[in-house]
Amino acid sequence: MATGAGWAPARPVERHGAPRGASPRSKSVAPGPRRPSPSPARSRPATDHSGSADSCRVRVAVRLRPKNSEDLAHGADFNSCVELQPESKRLKLKKNNWSCESYKFDEVFSENASQKRVYEAVAKPVVESVLEGYNGTVMAYGQTGTGKTYTVGRLGKDDPSERGIMVRALEHILSSLSFETDWVAISYLQLYLESVHDLLAPEKTNIPIVEDAKTGEVSLPGAAIVEVKDLEHVFQLLQIGEANRHAANTKMNTESSRSHAILIIHLQRSTRRKEESSSSLYNDRHDTFPDDLPLVLKSKLLIVDLAGSERIDKSGSEGHMIEEAKFINLSLTSLGKCINALAENSPHIPTRDSKLTRILRDSFGGTARTSLVVTIGPSARHYSETSSTVMFGQRAMKVVNTMKLKEEVDYEILYKKMEREVDQLTSEMERQQKVIRSEKMQMDKRLKESERSFHDLRMTSNMQIENLEKEKRQLESAVKKLTQDLDKERDQNNLLSKQVTELEKLLNENKQQQLENLSKTKFLTDTTKEHEKEMGELLRKLEEERCCSSSMKDRMSVLQQQLCDAQSSAQFQESMAREMEKKLTKATEEFTIQVQSLKEKVSGLISEKELIYDELKSTQEKVQQEMSQRQDLEDQIVRLKQSVSDNCAEESKTSCSMVRSGSGLGNTAFVSKSGKLREALSGQRGTISKIFEEVGLPNVLALLKSEDLDVQIHAVKVVANLAAEDVNQERIVEEGGLDALLSLLETSENTTIHRVTAGAVANLAMNGSNQGVIMNKGGARLLANVASKTDDPQTLRMVAGAIANLCGNEKLHLMLKQDGGIKALLGMFRSGHTDVIAQIARGIANFAKCESRMISQGHRKGRSLLIEDGVLTWMVAHSTMFSASTRRHIELAFCHLAQNVSLPNITHNFAEDNTCDIIASGGVKELLRITRESPREDTRNLAKKALDSNPAFLREIQ
Repeated sequence: MATGAGWAPARPVERHGAPRGASPRSKSVAPGPRRPSPSPARSRPATDHSGSADSCRVRVAVRLRPKNSEDLAHGADFNSCVELQPESKRLKLKKNNWSCESYKFDEVFSENASQKRVYEAVAKPVVESVLEGYNGTVMAYGQTGTGKTYTVGRLGKDDPSERGIMVRALEHILSSLSFETDWVAISYLQLYLESVHDLLAPEKTNIPIVEDAKTGEVSLPGAAIVEVKDLEHVFQLLQIGEANRHAANTKMNTESSRSHAILIIHLQRSTRRKEESSSSLYNDRHDTFPDDLPLVLKSKLLIVDLAGSERIDKSGSEGHMIEEAKFINLSLTSLGKCINALAENSPHIPTRDSKLTRILRDSFGGTARTSLVVTIGPSARHYSETSSTVMFGQRAMKVVNTMKLKEEVDYEILYKKMEREVDQLTSEMERQQKVIRSEKMQMDKRLKESERSFHDLRMTSNMQIENLEKEKRQLESAVKKLTQDLDKERDQNNLLSKQVTELEKLLNENKQQQLENLSKTKFLTDTTKEHEKEMGELLRKLEEERCCSSSMKDRMSVLQQQLCDAQSSAQFQESMAREMEKKLTKATEEFTIQVQSLKEKVSGLISEKELIYDELKSTQEKVQQEMSQRQDLEDQIVRLKQSVSDNCAEESKTSCSMVRSGSGLGNTAFVSKSGKLREALSGQRGTISKIFEEVGLPNVLALLKSEDLDVQIHAVKVVANLAAEDVNQERIVEEGGLDALLSLLETSENTTIHRVTAGAVANLAMNGSNQGVIMNKGGARLLANVASKTDDPQTLRMVAGAIANLCGNEKLHLMLKQDGGIKALLGMFRSGHTDVIAQIARGIANFAKCESRMISQGHRKGRSLLIEDGVLTWMVAHSTMFSASTRRHIELAFCHLAQNVSLPNITHNFAEDNTCDIIASGGVKELLRITRESPREDTRNLAKKALDSNPAFLREIQ
């Protein structure tokens, strides 16, 4: 993602949630059952968040970018074409010193305006309208490098205060939703070379733009729609889009956007409102749906980061970048034509001239609430582009939109509710059927068991009846036999009775015969008892036989069960034996396969060993060839030393070009070089380029470690001259050149090595991304050590220039002070050399200006680091002793230090300490002198502003 020049660079990105499933909004799922079509959208008047009568008019704000290094290098620190009046919301555009024009906007933001304030004034009302169901658009427009992407697309993942409108809008929306009933998703697209590309799914290109013939609504079928639930997911998606967006390096912006980025936030909120309409649509379905219908608010928010307009002669675009610039300018021109037509109430709006205007059809003259932020730069060099941007904003303010609320009956929720009820009834019916089936199965099972038990009981009963009948027959036969015996006995008894009677008759006759008869009668009685006893014994034996038969049956059933168990156990053992046999066979096969694979591996290792031996031999041959090539390169360096030594005198005079300002406070003494010196420098650069092309950067860096001092010195000179070119600086650091240079500063004792190495480090320090690397590797500490060990003016000038470049990075100030960088600057004043003192003054001015900016932005609080290291006393003592350019830098440093004590972000105690230090050192008198004697009007104005803003200074003057 591109970052506007002058703003903080975007951080590297690092994917990604799935779209909402089972919903027609998701583009990655199969189509579901046919749903009832939603009811027509109902229009309601928009809520006026601003309280003004023109709440539906396009709101336009202006944001001024701070001066960047390019502006400062061209003197833009004292030459601005823009003057802001935030309190009256006006902007003055100065064409020259006697001609200016004033414009009024809805909001005017100065270069110190925070990201939060810009969001709340520009985007927050639009986001709140979107949450209420209206469409909205927030768009950034302006020249390339003026901070559009910083304002809109800055992620600020590590620093929440840096977050742009995209992140803040999504954070606002996510905090306002209830994810049980609401839904939010995003699409992230770019318009590149008049073709719509998906930044979340880079494989999707040339996405079509479809317009609904009835409603006029614009859609992009095929674009990925990703549902989001939290801010971390938002960061991941925006980082993916940022990585896929086209950007390039131009003269006006190091990371210029080459496409228009469009973030579309789809929002759906559920609500329930009493349906009061008596239309036939609801009367016909009154018996199906209740009066209290679920309603859904569907809205869409577009956040557009337009690519910057540019001129080829200023941006320096070449090749394919020219084609990109043509398409960018063409689409922006089409957008401007549409704005002009809408502002003039033209009957024809040329929205179909480009895809950008087709996508933004609803944003200008449509139904969306639209806010536009136009970004401009302060430099007078770009007056025409700034004027064009301001006029675009003025015309956009005349465009009026008609906001409409898209409110629909949520038949999807009703369908899902009925579907859930049907599912519940179906599951309940299935459950009951399952219960009935299980009960029926249980009843059938019990019936079968009862039938089986009845059958068994009947069989048993039949057997028992047969046995009983058999026993009955036996008993009947026995009883019959006994009856016969009893009849016989009875007959005998009758006969005996007759005999007794006869005996009784003869009793009297013969007592002897009577006694005999009595004994016979007793014998018969005993015989009868014995027969009865035998009958009882037979009945008892019959009962014992029955019990024995029952026990034999039980024993037979137990034996049958044991037989069944034994048979099943035998079958199980047979199956186990078969499985063990199969496993043994399989293990034997696997072992055979492993043995075969090991044999193949052994043969492969043997062949690989042979290949490695061959490669080792070829590598040895290559090493020998490289050794011979290195010897040839050293010989070439020795041959070229003579040609380079002829230019050594010019190099010492022109080497100041290797010390350039990283923050834009340039030294005018270095600009006024004679034509002869320029020709000498050009010839020297040509020689260096020739060496670089023939030898190559890695080989040149390798020569820095050469044992030959002359070779080492000339290699350092080559690296220093290469580092003077912007295109070589990052490559030198990546190839390890910085580490080699710092190692030379630490280990070498040669003055020439120190001088040229310090110049090379100064050139590398011109690149902002290299400055932090230099500090982290101890570069400032090593430079300070070199400055303390030498009195050579040229070496001190190089060291002072390197530290001055590092002073232009406010993030490194504390580390620079801790490593002794500030004290080293003051210590080099001992040389008394004009060029050294000029670099010292430039470094102090850079430091003071960056420190003032950090305090004004609230990034730092505390006593000035310059005052702590005694710089203020040095400036008061020597402010009038030097040349005009050196005095100008010291005067600027005075003004910025005096502003630090008056800024609102600095705490009261620290402000008092800084104020007391300036008063005690005589700084107030020096400020008063600057207001009267400084040759530059802007410097005098800065000094007056510093004096007027501090009551203590005013009291001291009085």
